[in-house]
Amino acid sequence: MSDLEPREVRASDADREQTHTVLSAAMTAGALTPEEYSQRANAAAVARTRADLDMLTHDLPLEQLGVRPAEVSLAKTRVNSSGRSPITSATAIFGGRRVGGRAAVGTSLTATAIMGGVEIDLRDVEYTAPVLELHCRAIMGGIEVTVPHDVTVEVRGIGIMGGFDSRAEGPGRDGAPAVVVSGFALMGGVDVKRRDRDS
Repeated sequence: MSDLEPREVRASDADREQTHTVLSAAMTAGALTPEEYSQRANAAAVARTRADLDMLTHDLPLEQLGVRPAEVSLAKTRVNSSGRSPITSATAIFGGRRVGGRAAVGTSLTATAIMGGVEIDLRDVEYTAPVLELHCRAIMGGIEVTVPHDVTVEVRGIGIMGGFDSRAEGPGRDGAPAVVVSGFALMGGVDVKRRDRDS
């Protein structure tokens, strides 16, 4: 299950109910005709994956329906565990290192960039703990951290003749994991940003 893309995961009853809520709101607002609603509702009832459900709502004006996209996203960031060992460190010395994709992360991850660069993309990783402590050390190097929009982000790092960007700091969706970024940037930089999964 952990090797699947988020949308390839089988749909649960809660996922189907969430989709029905959106479809009902769309019919009430006139975005769907009663016939279209009936067709999509029937398809939602027998949908096998989250991708199947996503296809039933992707063309609807969610904001106009008074429903936030984060509430109906079928690729929500969740905490689960496949049993794989999480990555605990990423080091780049005069070079580069990247962590992302389907990698598993746990309670702690240390990133060190010495005259090099570390890229940590947390949008599609497997979170195995509710809080990930990301310890950054950038010495004449750079660390770039990318997080999905629905996680909580805290930035506690300091810059010493360098920069520690905290613009991505803020609350996320209830139930989603939290990422706490700490450490220091000495004549280097740590950049934390939020991006959509598809961007």
